[in-house]
Amino acid sequence: MKSDRYPKWAELEAGDFGSESRSRPRRPARAKRVALCVVFSCLLLSYLFLPISGAGYIPRKPHTSKPQLPSSIEERVKHILSHTPLIDGHNDLAILLRAYYNNHIYNDNFTKPFTKGGLRGHVDIPRLRAGMNGGAFWSVFWPCPSNGTDFSDSNYGSIVTSTLSQIDLLHRLSSSYPDTFSPISNITSASALNYFRHSDQLISPLGIEGLHQIANSPSVLRAYHSLGVRYATLTHNCPNKFADSALDTLPDDPRKIRIAPPVHGGLSVPYGVDLIKEMNRIGMIIDLSHTSVDTMLDVLGGNLSKTKGSRAPVMFSHSSAYAVCPHPRNVPDQVLDLVKNNNGVVMVNFAPDFISCTPGEDKGGLPVFDERNNTLEQVVRHVRYIGERIGWEHVGFGSDFDGIEGVPRGLEDVSKYPDLVGELLRHGVGDEDVKKVVGGMC
Repeated sequence: MKSDRYPKWAELEAGDFGSESRSRPRRPARAKRVALCVVFSCLLLSYLFLPISGAGYIPRKPHTSKPQLPSSIEERVKHILSHTPLIDGHNDLAILLRAYYNNHIYNDNFTKPFTKGGLRGHVDIPRLRAGMNGGAFWSVFWPCPSNGTDFSDSNYGSIVTSTLSQIDLLHRLSSSYPDTFSPISNITSASALNYFRHSDQLISPLGIEGLHQIANSPSVLRAYHSLGVRYATLTHNCPNKFADSALDTLPDDPRKIRIAPPVHGGLSVPYGVDLIKEMNRIGMIIDLSHTSVDTMLDVLGGNLSKTKGSRAPVMFSHSSAYAVCPHPRNVPDQVLDLVKNNNGVVMVNFAPDFISCTPGEDKGGLPVFDERNNTLEQVVRHVRYIGERIGWEHVGFGSDFDGIEGVPRGLEDVSKYPDLVGELLRHGVGDEDVKKVVGGMC
């Protein structure tokens, strides 16, 4: 759980935010509707969003009719990442900024390490550049309420205020570093690759992490969309009015997680079923990470007696392969096959507990972490398993950087993406398939 990873985070109250108000130019907002999901059906995440520029030291090169192909692994990696935007499905930088800087991003103690290097955690501008990152879905996570099974409006109200504070934080960060981050609200679909080739911004859509963050209100979800939120994870580590989660907290120890008992048997009826339709209508991508298998099946059309599920492709923003590590946060084979039918994507998580585990049960019924395989190579095994089973266009990276305390050996931060891409090539994954994995699926 994220509050476990950063204890200071749990101690902060919504009122602790420093406003640090500054005059900022307003950027025009443009809504996207179902067209976003049509584009997403091609699974080219980079086309979904804002003017992106590719965050890398390698300048973007225009395509030529007869390109000179690179030969070494290192040259192939540079060629791939300078022509294809590497998109991270889930980055928790905002959590770190909240926990350790109280969202004060104009003070020297933040600006110097963020721009020059050495910021605590996994992300700063020099490391983003060194890793040739093309963009990320920046999470605007807020924790579940202390009573996760109380679905009353009063239990959720303050969470909306806190979520808006996190959205505001990332808007301020984007406008403070326009050479690094694309604008957030002004999201278009067709121009992203063009911007990637000609500028150096990181494509920067947002994602909420659990429908507890909408306080039972589709109106709040629509408002988030207007502010640049482009996916909504249906649950975090708690069920909500709309869907069941994979995990929740132990009743006698809220800092520990367990396999969650079912509340709705997947999507709730009618609330969850109806909200899926609304998300399809407005172009909000459905994220199934953190959800129970029953919820996954309902959304992916695996329970037609209950609902037809999503008409648009879905994503798992930060989940891995259950067959490689049998953790309930991962995606089992029957669901992977439905993801292929749905034209969706599974973005492999780097959290050690979810990539390297062995069967067995702790107090919460969870598998046992295996430190021996907590490596970059193990992440490659997850990527290969999914790609080889359902197709390379259906797998990507969803690091969870800055939302996890531990990391795999060899994937210490966002600068290590070239090593991960190189390892895929060394394992025999072809260049064109690797391009699909990093973000160029069309």
